[in-house]
Amino acid sequence: MSPRVGLDLPTVLRAASELADEQGLDRLSLGELAARLNVRTPSLYNHVEGLPALKRKLALYGLERLRDVMASAAVGKSGDAAVRAMSEAYVGFARMHPGVYEATFRATDPNDEELDRASYAVVQVVMRVLEAYGLGEERTLHMIRGLRSILHGFASIEQAGGFGLKLDTNVSFGLLLDTFLAGLRATSEGEA
Repeated sequence: MSPRVGLDLPTVLRAASELADEQGLDRLSLGELAARLNVRTPSLYNHVEGLPALKRKLALYGLERLRDVMASAAVGKSGDAAVRAMSEAYVGFARMHPGVYEATFRATDPNDEELDRASYAVVQVVMRVLEAYGLGEERTLHMIRGLRSILHGFASIEQAGGFGLKLDTNVSFGLLLDTFLAGLRATSEGEA
């Protein structure tokens, strides 16, 4: 069977990301995706080799978009302003694309080199931003782990509805970033 004219992998991924964002990654199915694209389910097999392969492609798609959003937010900024902008872009991405964001954390194969490269590209954005603090490579990697824990933890708890108090989550997130940045500056000064 030849691929349907006008249906290509980017079109399939855009539709899959919309579905994942609307109803959650676990509810994504090839049947619903085919219906969204107005094709029969077998037509999707010209572009993906089943649901696990689609979710893998969605993870790559999400990592590339997350990297782009973070890098764009940091452009023209340095130090605290760059960290803050990049972090807000990360959480903003998770808010706007909850299903795609979830896909970025569900790698199907820990030995998948393509997923590893896409994940590392996100790390490289953070590394470039943290270079301004002069921490050295190992300390920078520790700080990246810490920042990732903050960002993913906040985004995940927020997605799950875990912030039940009637407090502005943006204020909470800002205070969390302020605390991390104060620690980052103190660490940087200690290294100097």
